[in-house]
Amino acid sequence: MPNRKACIVVDLRTGQHVANIPDLIAVLAAAGWKTDIALKEYGGETFQLAKKAARQGYELVIGYGGDGTLNDVVNGVMSARGKSLVGDIPGGTFNEWAGTIGVPDNPVKATLTIVNSDTCKVDLGHVAVESLTFPNDAGDDQQLKTDKKMQKKLKTSPKTRQFFLLHVGLGIDAAIMSHISKPLKYHFGRLAFDLSAIKELPEQHPFPVEVQALDETGHVDICWQGEAWQVIVSKTPYYAGSVDVAPGAHLDDGLLNVCVITASNPIRTIEQALSLLAGHKLDKTTTQYFRGAHLSISVPASIGMQIDGSVVKLEDYLNKTESNGLKRANDAGQVMVNYRFDAEPAALQMVIPRTYNGPLFEKSTHAGNPQVTSSQQGNSSAPTTQHNGKPPGKVLQENQKRIEALQEQGYKVTVIGVVPNPGKTDIYLIAGSHKKQCTDETEIFGIRVDDRTLILDCAGHQLSPAIVLELQEGEEIMVDGKKNKRYVMQANCLRFSR
Repeated sequence: MPNRKACIVVDLRTGQHVANIPDLIAVLAAAGWKTDIALKEYGGETFQLAKKAARQGYELVIGYGGDGTLNDVVNGVMSARGKSLVGDIPGGTFNEWAGTIGVPDNPVKATLTIVNSDTCKVDLGHVAVESLTFPNDAGDDQQLKTDKKMQKKLKTSPKTRQFFLLHVGLGIDAAIMSHISKPLKYHFGRLAFDLSAIKELPEQHPFPVEVQALDETGHVDICWQGEAWQVIVSKTPYYAGSVDVAPGAHLDDGLLNVCVITASNPIRTIEQALSLLAGHKLDKTTTQYFRGAHLSISVPASIGMQIDGSVVKLEDYLNKTESNGLKRANDAGQVMVNYRFDAEPAALQMVIPRTYNGPLFEKSTHAGNPQVTSSQQGNSSAPTTQHNGKPPGKVLQENQKRIEALQEQGYKVTVIGVVPNPGKTDIYLIAGSHKKQCTDETEIFGIRVDDRTLILDCAGHQLSPAIVLELQEGEEIMVDGKKNKRYVMQANCLRFSR
């Protein structure tokens, strides 16, 4: 990606994310980016921070947290109707999106991946409450429909997650997520989910569901009714990172996908629910699949909903009349909520790693760009033959002296990752850690390597700049250069340990 003005919206969590911020800025600054930070301090603020960043014209808004943080960033950018790109640095309990597109869990590596990314337009899903249906004894107000004015308001409401990138879950997953202890979640991750599942699963029961796939005029193309344990509306094929709930789904096909775990066989469907939560394959005999650009799904008001891994409140999607009607109902399980789901084609631009070569895209030819460009091909590890008119022996002698100076004055750096700087020939970025001898403190450097950098092997032979792409994580190099206050270094001389 070319240089950008970026804003990172950070979920503070336990404070570890704040400690990593200087490292992320160092990597982005080495790539020529100007980066600002916005810290989320309370629930719901991520949406507002992302919306503000998009309105202020940041070309890239990055969420640093889990899938819920990313969803808030997506909704914030969409609410601002801005043209900002959206990126993701995984730092939550669940990072399904990052895992899907191949973004590393390490925040420094993830930042390098953002630098070495392409931009792709992706579809989003949109969810709203279309109506509530009350029991027959509710009198003349059996059905309360949302009018056009309220639907317009819902799309920009700061209280609700209107758009989703991954999934919407109705049923068991939302019930489990709503009872997860946040302290346990932050300290033990997936284990907190498993503990909540053990407690909540015995309390779950199948519920009535109606699924309708609609055409552009609102005509019902497909209709299914029955009982289910779980309903998943999805834009991406894999749920929990590994369960294929939407075979053949793509991020650019303009469609939504529905997976229903039915309740036709109680024992088998409980096994299905457990398989879903454990990330195992689903049994087609007890699973129903539907697809369409527009969907209407009815479930009882007592059934919880999660969007991209975060539980939402039904009340936040209702107008005052609907909310009061629901409060007057004696049993929320007898009130049916009619959710409307719509695909929003090419609604958002996101950064996708140039190395991604998975099946998410149908129309895009995003097959994963190689790390080495045509100008860098050849044997980059072979010694160069340019000596500026000096005898090779003289050049080797001078290089040996440079190596000696590096040992005394340079920085010993342990490589974290390396990427080319897209759009700029023969410029490469190295992220690496350096341990101060005086304090034993570790610093993260963003190191810029270009055709002005003298690169030497351990014997003093000069190498091509492209050789840095062969550096492996954990490998040690010696570097000399001017380091600024953001820990960005323009490398003057770099020596390989091999």
